[in-house]
Amino acid sequence: MKIYTKTGDRGQTDLLGGVRVDKDDIRVDAYGTFDEVNSFIGLLRTKLDAKHDWQDKLHQIQVELMNTMSHLATPSEYREKNTMPLPDAMDIFCENWIDEIEGTLSSRSDHFILPGGNEVSALCHVVRSQLRKGERKLTTLHRSFPVDRSILFFINRLSDLFFSLSRAAAEEANLPEERWKAFLYNRGEK
Repeated sequence: MKIYTKTGDRGQTDLLGGVRVDKDDIRVDAYGTFDEVNSFIGLLRTKLDAKHDWQDKLHQIQVELMNTMSHLATPSEYREKNTMPLPDAMDIFCENWIDEIEGTLSSRSDHFILPGGNEVSALCHVVRSQLRKGERKLTTLHRSFPVDRSILFFINRLSDLFFSLSRAAAEEANLPEERWKAFLYNRGEK
């Protein structure tokens, strides 16, 4: 079978189940953004040692993102036939990992941080910002084509996780955080 089909030459593609939509359909835009996220996580994994503590968890996140994209690409009338698991409890997985990471850091995060530090930290920020972009698209999609709440929870927690991972990568490399502005709302200040 050839990799090219020519069926998309006129600006349309198939959702799961065979429904044809324009390539800029919000469903395609949403799962396409998470495909970008997944690619950047793959790049991040190549920058880590094969036995790095993050490898297995990042791999699990990549698998869950693939399952999530499958659900976003499935019209509601075909969802009962979608056998890909939903990211149930992945929000808890992310929260637990965040708590674990934050417990090892030397300081609490109470500032916006300029992306950078080293390559791993910067890539974590790229993933974080792409996740926020995807979350915005997911919110738009959810208004017209409701998605399972577990997907909304998972994606929201993932961006928080990658913020924590960026901080951990910088601290592991003994790099100072470049702080921009305090999170005043975290301290009840105005």
